[in-house]
Amino acid sequence: MSDAKRRDNKGRVLHVGEAQMEDGRYMYRYKDPYGKRKTVYSWRLTSGDPTPSGKRKEVSLREKIREIENNIKRGMYTTDMTVCELVEKYLTTKTGVAYSTRQGYQFVQNLLAKESFGQRKIVEVKTSDAKIFLIQLQESGKGYSTVCTVRGVLRPAFQMAADDDMIIKNPFQFELHTVVVNDSVKRDAITREQERKFLEFIEKDPHYSQFYDAIFILFKTGLRISEFCGLTIKDVDFRKNVLRVNHQLQRTSKMEYICAPPKTECGNRNIPMKPEVVEAFKRIIKNRPKPKVEPIINGYTGFLFLDKNGMPKVSQHWQKCFQLILQKYNNTYRVQLPKITPHVCRHTCCTNYAKSGMNPKILQYIMGHADVSVTLDTYTHIKEEDAKEEMERLGLLNVKEA
Repeated sequence: MSDAKRRDNKGRVLHVGEAQMEDGRYMYRYKDPYGKRKTVYSWRLTSGDPTPSGKRKEVSLREKIREIENNIKRGMYTTDMTVCELVEKYLTTKTGVAYSTRQGYQFVQNLLAKESFGQRKIVEVKTSDAKIFLIQLQESGKGYSTVCTVRGVLRPAFQMAADDDMIIKNPFQFELHTVVVNDSVKRDAITREQERKFLEFIEKDPHYSQFYDAIFILFKTGLRISEFCGLTIKDVDFRKNVLRVNHQLQRTSKMEYICAPPKTECGNRNIPMKPEVVEAFKRIIKNRPKPKVEPIINGYTGFLFLDKNGMPKVSQHWQKCFQLILQKYNNTYRVQLPKITPHVCRHTCCTNYAKSGMNPKILQYIMGHADVSVTLDTYTHIKEEDAKEEMERLGLLNVKEA
Protein backbone atom coordinates (compact mmCIF):
# COMPACT_ATOMS: atom_id res chain seq x y z
CA MET A 1 0.00 0.00 0.00
CA SER A 2 1.21 3.51 -0.75
CA ASP A 3 1.82 5.74 2.28
CA ALA A 4 1.81 8.86 0.13
CA LYS A 5 -0.14 11.67 1.75
CA ARG A 6 -2.51 13.99 -0.07
CA ARG A 7 -1.14 17.48 -0.56
CA ASP A 8 -2.43 20.81 -1.82
CA ASN A 9 -0.99 22.73 -4.79
CA LYS A 10 1.61 24.24 -2.45
CA GLY A 11 2.83 20.83 -1.33
CA ARG A 12 1.27 20.98 2.13
CA VAL A 13 -0.07 17.77 3.66
CA LEU A 14 -3.87 17.74 3.96
CA HIS A 15 -5.50 16.27 7.06
CA VAL A 16 -8.24 13.67 7.12
CA GLY A 17 -11.42 15.12 5.65
CA GLU A 18 -9.60 18.00 3.94
CA ALA A 19 -9.32 18.33 0.17
CA GLN A 20 -8.52 20.92 -2.46
CA MET A 21 -10.83 21.43 -5.43
CA GLU A 22 -9.74 22.08 -9.00
CA ASP A 23 -10.41 25.81 -8.68
CA GLY A 24 -8.11 25.99 -5.67
CA ARG A 25 -10.78 26.21 -2.99
CA TYR A 26 -10.42 24.02 0.12
CA MET A 27 -13.17 21.92 1.62
CA TYR A 28 -13.66 19.82 4.73
CA ARG A 29 -16.15 16.96 5.00
CA TYR A 30 -17.36 15.53 8.28
CA LYS A 31 -20.39 14.04 10.02
CA ASP A 32 -22.23 15.87 12.79
CA PRO A 33 -23.26 14.02 15.99
CA TYR A 34 -26.58 13.19 14.31
CA GLY A 35 -24.78 11.34 11.50
CA LYS A 36 -25.57 13.97 8.89
CA ARG A 37 -22.79 14.65 6.37
CA LYS A 38 -21.64 18.29 6.26
CA THR A 39 -19.15 20.27 4.16
CA VAL A 40 -17.47 23.64 4.75
CA TYR A 41 -15.34 25.61 2.28
CA SER A 42 -12.68 28.31 2.27
CA TRP A 43 -10.23 29.85 -0.21
CA ARG A 44 -7.52 29.67 2.47
CA LEU A 45 -6.18 26.57 4.22
CA THR A 46 -4.57 28.40 7.16
CA SER A 47 -4.90 31.86 8.66
CA GLY A 48 -1.55 32.83 7.14
CA ASP A 49 -2.69 32.26 3.57
CA PRO A 50 -3.57 35.30 1.46
CA THR A 51 -7.04 35.60 -0.02
CA PRO A 52 -6.93 35.00 -3.81
CA SER A 53 -7.49 38.11 -5.89
CA GLY A 54 -11.14 38.81 -6.53
CA LYS A 55 -12.36 36.48 -3.78
CA ARG A 56 -14.22 37.48 -0.61
CA LYS A 57 -12.09 37.42 2.52
CA GLU A 58 -13.21 34.70 4.93
CA VAL A 59 -12.05 32.51 7.80
CA SER A 60 -9.53 29.86 6.81
CA LEU A 61 -10.60 26.23 6.51
CA ARG A 62 -8.62 25.05 9.54
CA GLU A 63 -10.05 27.87 11.68
CA LYS A 64 -13.51 26.67 10.66
CA ILE A 65 -12.56 23.11 11.54
CA ARG A 66 -11.35 24.16 15.00
CA GLU A 67 -14.63 26.02 15.62
CA ILE A 68 -16.64 22.94 14.60
CA GLU A 69 -14.62 20.69 16.89
CA ASN A 70 -14.88 23.12 19.81
CA ASN A 71 -18.62 23.49 19.35
CA ILE A 72 -19.09 19.74 19.41
CA LYS A 73 -16.99 19.44 22.57
CA ARG A 74 -19.07 22.18 24.25
CA GLY A 75 -22.29 20.47 23.24
CA MET A 76 -23.12 22.96 20.51
CA TYR A 77 -23.79 20.54 17.72
CA THR A 78 -23.56 21.92 14.24
CA THR A 79 -26.95 21.66 12.57
CA ASP A 80 -28.63 23.01 9.48
CA MET A 81 -31.99 23.22 11.28
CA THR A 82 -33.74 26.49 10.49
CA VAL A 83 -35.91 28.56 12.82
CA CYS A 84 -39.04 27.37 10.97
CA GLU A 85 -37.97 23.73 11.33
CA LEU A 86 -37.25 24.22 15.03
CA VAL A 87 -40.68 25.75 15.64
CA GLU A 88 -42.32 22.90 13.75
CA LYS A 89 -40.48 20.35 15.90
CA TYR A 90 -41.34 22.24 19.10
CA LEU A 91 -45.03 22.35 18.24
CA THR A 92 -45.13 18.57 17.82
CA THR A 93 -44.54 18.43 21.60
CA LYS A 94 -47.60 20.60 22.31
CA THR A 95 -50.51 18.20 22.47
CA GLY A 96 -53.97 18.60 23.94
CA VAL A 97 -54.05 22.38 23.49
CA ALA A 98 -57.22 24.37 22.89
CA TYR A 99 -58.33 25.29 19.39
CA SER A 100 -57.57 28.98 19.92
CA THR A 101 -54.04 28.08 21.04
CA ARG A 102 -53.50 25.94 17.96
CA GLN A 103 -54.68 28.87 15.85
CA GLY A 104 -52.05 31.03 17.54
CA TYR A 105 -49.35 28.47 16.77
CA GLN A 106 -50.41 28.35 13.12
CA PHE A 107 -50.31 32.15 12.93
CA VAL A 108 -46.70 32.19 14.16
CA GLN A 109 -45.69 29.46 11.70
CA ASN A 110 -47.24 31.36 8.79
CA LEU A 111 -45.53 34.58 9.84
CA LEU A 112 -42.09 32.97 10.16
CA ALA A 113 -42.48 31.29 6.77
CA LYS A 114 -42.72 34.76 5.19
CA GLU A 115 -39.80 36.24 7.14
CA SER A 116 -36.14 35.72 6.23
CA PHE A 117 -35.50 35.15 9.95
CA GLY A 118 -37.47 31.91 9.68
CA GLN A 119 -34.93 30.50 7.22
CA ARG A 120 -31.89 31.25 9.36
CA LYS A 121 -29.97 28.39 10.94
CA ILE A 122 -30.65 28.26 14.66
CA VAL A 123 -26.93 27.94 15.49
CA GLU A 124 -26.35 31.32 13.87
CA VAL A 125 -29.03 33.23 15.81
CA LYS A 126 -27.53 35.42 18.53
CA THR A 127 -29.35 37.40 21.22
CA SER A 128 -28.86 40.60 19.23
CA ASP A 129 -30.40 38.92 16.16
CA ALA A 130 -33.44 37.88 18.21
CA LYS A 131 -33.91 41.41 19.53
CA ILE A 132 -33.53 42.98 16.10
CA PHE A 133 -36.10 40.57 14.64
CA LEU A 134 -38.73 41.51 17.23
CA ILE A 135 -37.97 45.23 16.80
CA GLN A 136 -38.36 44.90 13.04
CA LEU A 137 -41.69 43.12 13.50
CA GLN A 138 -43.02 46.05 15.50
CA GLU A 139 -41.57 48.62 13.10
CA SER A 140 -43.27 46.82 10.20
CA GLY A 141 -46.65 47.48 11.81
CA LYS A 142 -47.16 44.39 13.97
CA GLY A 143 -48.83 45.18 17.30
CA TYR A 144 -47.29 44.53 20.68
CA SER A 145 -49.62 41.59 21.29
CA THR A 146 -48.50 40.02 18.00
CA VAL A 147 -44.84 40.43 18.95
CA CYS A 148 -45.64 38.81 22.32
CA THR A 149 -47.30 35.88 20.55
CA VAL A 150 -44.33 35.31 18.25
CA ARG A 151 -41.83 35.56 21.07
CA GLY A 152 -44.06 33.28 23.17
CA VAL A 153 -43.40 30.49 20.67
CA LEU A 154 -39.77 31.24 19.78
CA ARG A 155 -38.55 31.45 23.37
CA PRO A 156 -39.59 27.93 24.45
CA ALA A 157 -38.65 26.53 21.02
CA PHE A 158 -35.08 27.79 21.35
CA GLN A 159 -35.01 26.61 24.96
CA MET A 160 -35.84 23.13 23.71
CA ALA A 161 -32.90 23.39 21.29
CA ALA A 162 -30.63 24.45 24.17
CA ASP A 163 -31.88 21.57 26.34
CA ASP A 164 -31.14 19.17 23.46
CA ASP A 165 -27.58 20.56 23.22
CA MET A 166 -28.20 21.86 19.70
CA ILE A 167 -27.25 25.40 20.78
CA ILE A 168 -25.35 26.73 23.80
CA LYS A 169 -27.84 29.36 25.03
CA ASN A 170 -31.35 30.56 24.30
CA PRO A 171 -31.09 33.85 22.33
CA PHE A 172 -34.65 34.82 23.34
CA GLN A 173 -33.95 34.69 27.08
CA PHE A 174 -34.51 38.40 27.72
CA GLU A 175 -37.31 40.62 29.02
CA LEU A 176 -39.50 41.75 26.13
CA HIS A 177 -40.23 45.20 27.59
CA THR A 178 -36.52 46.03 27.37
CA VAL A 179 -36.61 45.63 23.59
CA VAL A 180 -39.98 46.67 22.15
CA VAL A 181 -42.48 49.32 23.19
CA ASN A 182 -45.78 48.24 24.70
CA ASP A 183 -48.03 50.36 22.50
CA SER A 184 -51.13 48.23 23.06
CA VAL A 185 -54.31 49.99 24.10
CA LYS A 186 -55.29 49.06 27.64
CA ARG A 187 -58.76 47.54 27.81
CA ASP A 188 -60.34 49.69 30.50
CA ALA A 189 -63.55 48.95 32.31
CA ILE A 190 -66.31 51.49 31.85
CA THR A 191 -67.73 53.42 34.78
CA ARG A 192 -70.95 52.47 36.55
CA GLU A 193 -72.62 55.51 34.98
CA GLN A 194 -71.52 54.52 31.48
CA GLU A 195 -72.73 50.96 32.10
CA ARG A 196 -76.12 52.31 33.26
CA LYS A 197 -76.53 54.57 30.22
CA PHE A 198 -75.53 51.78 27.81
CA LEU A 199 -77.98 49.28 29.33
CA GLU A 200 -80.82 51.83 29.51
CA PHE A 201 -80.31 52.67 25.84
CA ILE A 202 -80.49 48.98 24.88
CA GLU A 203 -83.56 48.35 27.02
CA LYS A 204 -85.51 51.23 25.42
CA ASP A 205 -84.38 50.69 21.83
CA PRO A 206 -87.14 49.14 19.64
CA HIS A 207 -84.69 46.80 17.88
CA TYR A 208 -81.80 46.15 20.27
CA SER A 209 -83.98 45.62 23.35
CA GLN A 210 -84.11 41.93 22.37
CA PHE A 211 -80.46 41.70 23.47
CA TYR A 212 -80.87 43.51 26.79
CA ASP A 213 -81.04 40.46 29.07
CA ALA A 214 -78.01 38.82 27.44
CA ILE A 215 -75.84 41.94 27.67
CA PHE A 216 -77.05 42.58 31.23
CA ILE A 217 -75.88 39.06 32.16
CA LEU A 218 -72.46 39.69 30.61
CA PHE A 219 -72.05 42.82 32.76
CA LYS A 220 -73.19 41.07 35.96
CA THR A 221 -71.45 37.67 35.69
CA GLY A 222 -68.08 38.52 34.09
CA LEU A 223 -68.27 35.48 31.81
CA ARG A 224 -65.82 35.11 28.97
CA ILE A 225 -67.75 35.47 25.72
CA SER A 226 -66.89 31.90 24.65
CA GLU A 227 -68.26 30.63 27.99
CA PHE A 228 -71.38 32.74 27.53
CA CYS A 229 -71.97 31.37 24.03
CA GLY A 230 -71.62 27.81 25.32
CA LEU A 231 -74.33 28.15 27.98
CA THR A 232 -77.13 25.60 27.77
CA ILE A 233 -80.46 25.36 29.59
CA LYS A 234 -78.98 22.75 31.93
CA ASP A 235 -76.16 25.10 32.94
CA VAL A 236 -78.62 27.47 34.65
CA ASP A 237 -79.54 25.97 38.01
CA PHE A 238 -82.63 27.80 39.28
CA ARG A 239 -82.87 25.52 42.31
CA LYS A 240 -79.53 26.67 43.73
CA ASN A 241 -79.42 29.92 41.71
CA VAL A 242 -75.95 29.18 40.34
CA LEU A 243 -74.51 29.27 36.86
CA ARG A 244 -72.48 26.18 35.99
CA VAL A 245 -69.48 26.97 33.77
CA ASN A 246 -67.62 23.90 32.51
CA HIS A 247 -67.14 24.45 28.77
CA GLN A 248 -66.82 27.10 26.09
CA LEU A 249 -68.13 27.30 22.52
CA GLN A 250 -65.94 28.29 19.58
CA ARG A 251 -66.27 28.27 15.80
CA THR A 252 -63.24 27.52 13.65
CA SER A 253 -62.20 29.27 10.45
CA LYS A 254 -63.73 26.29 8.64
CA MET A 255 -67.10 27.07 10.28
CA GLU A 256 -66.87 24.02 12.55
CA TYR A 257 -68.38 24.34 16.04
CA ILE A 258 -66.34 23.11 19.01
CA CYS A 259 -67.22 22.78 22.68
CA ALA A 260 -63.97 22.73 24.63
CA PRO A 261 -63.01 22.89 28.32
CA PRO A 262 -62.62 26.40 29.82
CA LYS A 263 -59.44 28.38 29.22
CA THR A 264 -57.87 27.00 32.43
CA GLU A 265 -58.79 24.35 34.99
CA CYS A 266 -59.90 27.18 37.25
CA GLY A 267 -62.42 28.06 34.57
CA ASN A 268 -64.63 25.25 35.86
CA ARG A 269 -66.78 27.03 38.43
CA ASN A 270 -70.30 27.62 39.74
CA ILE A 271 -71.15 31.33 39.81
CA PRO A 272 -73.85 32.46 42.26
CA MET A 273 -76.52 34.49 40.47
CA LYS A 274 -78.03 37.72 41.75
CA PRO A 275 -81.86 37.83 41.72
CA GLU A 276 -81.90 40.17 38.70
CA VAL A 277 -79.59 37.80 36.82
CA VAL A 278 -81.89 34.89 37.64
CA GLU A 279 -84.87 36.82 36.24
CA ALA A 280 -82.92 37.69 33.08
CA PHE A 281 -82.13 34.01 32.48
CA LYS A 282 -85.78 33.06 33.03
CA ARG A 283 -86.87 35.55 30.36
CA ILE A 284 -84.19 34.30 27.96
CA ILE A 285 -85.26 30.67 28.36
CA LYS A 286 -88.95 31.57 28.09
CA ASN A 287 -88.42 33.54 24.86
CA ARG A 288 -85.83 31.16 23.40
CA PRO A 289 -86.80 30.14 19.85
CA LYS A 290 -87.50 26.45 19.31
CA PRO A 291 -85.35 25.16 16.45
CA LYS A 292 -86.63 22.40 14.20
CA VAL A 293 -83.64 20.34 15.27
CA GLU A 294 -81.69 21.07 18.44
CA PRO A 295 -78.00 21.41 17.54
CA ILE A 296 -75.70 18.98 19.36
CA ILE A 297 -72.03 19.93 19.65
CA ASN A 298 -69.62 17.55 21.34
CA GLY A 299 -72.50 16.16 23.39
CA TYR A 300 -73.87 19.57 24.46
CA THR A 301 -77.34 20.68 23.43
CA GLY A 302 -79.99 23.21 24.47
CA PHE A 303 -77.82 26.27 23.77
CA LEU A 304 -79.46 29.45 25.05
CA PHE A 305 -78.59 31.75 22.17
CA LEU A 306 -79.33 30.66 18.61
CA ASP A 307 -78.84 32.47 15.31
CA LYS A 308 -81.34 32.69 12.45
CA ASN A 309 -80.16 29.30 11.16
CA GLY A 310 -80.85 27.58 14.47
CA MET A 311 -77.16 27.25 15.34
CA PRO A 312 -75.57 28.56 18.54
CA LYS A 313 -74.39 32.15 18.41
CA VAL A 314 -70.62 32.56 18.69
CA SER A 315 -68.43 35.45 19.79
CA GLN A 316 -68.46 37.06 16.35
CA HIS A 317 -72.24 37.52 16.60
CA TRP A 318 -71.97 39.37 19.89
CA GLN A 319 -68.95 41.44 18.82
CA LYS A 320 -70.93 42.73 15.84
CA CYS A 321 -74.01 43.30 18.00
CA PHE A 322 -72.06 45.45 20.47
CA GLN A 323 -70.49 47.38 17.61
CA LEU A 324 -73.83 48.26 16.06
CA ILE A 325 -75.43 49.23 19.39
CA LEU A 326 -72.52 51.48 20.34
CA GLN A 327 -72.55 53.08 16.90
CA LYS A 328 -76.26 53.88 17.21
CA TYR A 329 -75.80 55.25 20.74
CA ASN A 330 -72.94 57.56 19.74
CA ASN A 331 -74.91 58.74 16.70
CA THR A 332 -77.80 59.60 19.00
CA TYR A 333 -76.08 61.37 21.91
CA ARG A 334 -73.50 64.16 21.98
CA VAL A 335 -71.64 62.64 24.96
CA GLN A 336 -69.97 59.59 23.48
CA LEU A 337 -69.37 56.22 25.11
CA PRO A 338 -65.96 54.54 24.82
CA LYS A 339 -65.52 51.26 22.98
CA ILE A 340 -67.60 48.55 24.67
CA THR A 341 -67.15 44.87 23.82
CA PRO A 342 -68.12 41.62 25.53
CA HIS A 343 -64.65 41.56 27.09
CA VAL A 344 -65.11 45.11 28.41
CA CYS A 345 -68.20 43.73 30.19
CA ARG A 346 -65.93 41.17 31.87
CA HIS A 347 -63.43 43.85 32.89
CA THR A 348 -66.21 46.03 34.20
CA CYS A 349 -67.78 43.25 36.27
CA CYS A 350 -64.45 42.33 37.85
CA THR A 351 -63.59 45.96 38.57
CA ASN A 352 -66.98 46.65 40.15
CA TYR A 353 -66.65 43.62 42.43
CA ALA A 354 -63.15 44.73 43.43
CA LYS A 355 -64.37 48.26 44.20
CA SER A 356 -67.12 46.76 46.35
CA GLY A 357 -64.45 45.18 48.55
CA MET A 358 -64.87 41.55 47.48
CA ASN A 359 -62.23 39.15 48.80
CA PRO A 360 -59.60 38.80 46.02
CA LYS A 361 -59.61 35.00 46.20
CA ILE A 362 -63.40 34.89 45.85
CA LEU A 363 -63.17 37.30 42.93
CA GLN A 364 -60.49 35.08 41.38
CA TYR A 365 -62.86 32.10 41.62
CA ILE A 366 -65.79 33.97 40.04
CA MET A 367 -63.65 35.21 37.16
CA GLY A 368 -62.08 31.78 36.63
CA HIS A 369 -58.50 33.02 36.82
CA ALA A 370 -55.65 30.61 37.48
CA ASP A 371 -53.60 33.34 39.22
CA VAL A 372 -54.97 36.01 41.55
CA SER A 373 -52.41 38.48 40.16
CA VAL A 374 -54.29 38.41 36.86
CA THR A 375 -57.47 39.31 38.72
CA LEU A 376 -55.89 42.23 40.55
CA ASP A 377 -53.38 43.55 38.01
CA THR A 378 -55.16 43.06 34.71
CA TYR A 379 -58.88 43.05 35.27
CA THR A 380 -59.37 45.76 37.87
CA HIS A 381 -59.10 49.42 36.97
CA ILE A 382 -58.88 51.70 39.97
CA LYS A 383 -58.78 55.42 39.21
CA GLU A 384 -58.34 58.68 41.13
CA GLU A 385 -62.06 59.09 41.85
CA ASP A 386 -62.18 55.53 43.21
CA ALA A 387 -59.31 56.21 45.60
CA LYS A 388 -60.98 59.45 46.74
CA GLU A 389 -64.33 57.71 47.29
CA GLU A 390 -62.74 54.96 49.35
CA MET A 391 -60.78 57.40 51.50
CA GLU A 392 -63.95 59.44 52.11
CA ARG A 393 -65.78 56.26 53.12
CA LEU A 394 -63.07 55.55 55.67
CA GLY A 395 -63.21 59.15 56.92
CA LEU A 396 -59.57 59.79 56.03
CA LEU A 397 -60.30 62.99 54.11
CA ASN A 398 -62.44 64.51 56.88
CA VAL A 399 -59.79 64.52 59.61
CA LYS A 400 -58.91 68.09 60.61
CA GLU A 401 -55.42 68.98 61.61
CA ALA A 402 -54.90 69.79 65.30
